[in-house]
Amino acid sequence: MQGNRGPRPEHHNHGPPRQQANPQHEQQRKPAGGADNSNGQHTEQADQASPNDALTIDLQNFRKPGEKTYTQRSRLFVGNLPAGTTEEEVEKLFSKYGKPSEIFINKDRGFGFIRLETKTLADIAKAELDNTLFRGRQIRVRFATHGAALSVKNLPQFISNELLEESFSMFGPIERAIVIVDDRGRPTGKGIVEFANKPSARKALDRCADGAFLLTSFPRPLTVEPLEQLDEDEGLPERLISKNPQYHKEREQPPRFAQPGSFEYEYAMRWKALMEMEKQQFEQVDRNIKEAQEKLEQEMEAARHEHQVMLMRQDLLRRQEELRRMEEAHNQEVQKRKQLELRQEEERRRREEELRAHTEDLLRRQQGQGTSFAEKVRQSMPMNRNPMGASASTPGAPNLSANEGAGGNPGDLPLPSPFPRPGPPLDFGPNKRRRF
Repeated sequence: MQGNRGPRPEHHNHGPPRQQANPQHEQQRKPAGGADNSNGQHTEQADQASPNDALTIDLQNFRKPGEKTYTQRSRLFVGNLPAGTTEEEVEKLFSKYGKPSEIFINKDRGFGFIRLETKTLADIAKAELDNTLFRGRQIRVRFATHGAALSVKNLPQFISNELLEESFSMFGPIERAIVIVDDRGRPTGKGIVEFANKPSARKALDRCADGAFLLTSFPRPLTVEPLEQLDEDEGLPERLISKNPQYHKEREQPPRFAQPGSFEYEYAMRWKALMEMEKQQFEQVDRNIKEAQEKLEQEMEAARHEHQVMLMRQDLLRRQEELRRMEEAHNQEVQKRKQLELRQEEERRRREEELRAHTEDLLRRQQGQGTSFAEKVRQSMPMNRNPMGASASTPGAPNLSANEGAGGNPGDLPLPSPFPRPGPPLDFGPNKRRRF
């Protein structure tokens, strides 16, 4: 980056020559005998051939891998602009540093804002264009205030940039998240989160103020505040100090050491004592806070252990209750199964008894009907038999053989239900009577 700045002669600081510089056409304006160095700049021979041309910049060399472009950190404030300055003129003034994504010009008050592609290009543009003449006026170029940046404190020890960005991305898009470390790379417990817009930053600020935002298992909430914007690069140069009467009064005496015994020395020592007391009180407050933090951590560990024991006890009671309910459900299921088996057994026995009683009843009925039938048959049979096998028929007496041959019912006796009914009657003779 320093190689691209080079010396700053007065003709390099004028606005009009830089308006002609275009990064897309710089390579075409090189002389035949000129060459570029490793950073894409013209050699001394090329500068001598074209003294009004600005230094060329290869924009690809000023973009880091994975770096986000057109962020708030690459937004510049341009002040002391001539009246009537247009956005096209400002864009042409910054055309050497790439195509901007945002240009705003307040023509009445003579200031504006421009956003370049990367922070590195914004640094170069600020270094080269600050305090240069543009249309006869010396312009001022500063970095614009980042209105969506927050300061994060009380960060746990094992928080990285990636985890910090992932944690705060729930509030909105983030441009940059940094964990501040000391010169040895150890975390200081502080960080910076830069959002892409102010509503996201306001949402994160309100949510963290109302609740307790935790990043790890350690229950120590973060402290989120608006980031205090400080200019540690330019400071306050002499030309920017207001030359009022108070300034001349304060600057009457040069820098010096107060002489012992003088009025200045007495009150200077009193001021030193007051500042020393302030320092001691701050140190005492820091010690008290540190002791309170250690005590709180011990109480928190004890409470966490007790809380874990309570959770384990509750879990054990819950498991025992669940086991008891399962045993009760199992016992109820076993009882229901036994009752069902008993009912089935009783039903089976009842059916067997009914079947046995029915069978015995049928057997008794069949035996009783068979005995009475045999007795009636013997009583109805004739006493005299024909030696030739034919029986003499007497008037008024039933003819057993005829009835038997005809399939009739001898003696007109009722037939039992198990026996089949007789078939159709046969043809009878003139001397035989038909019986039903």
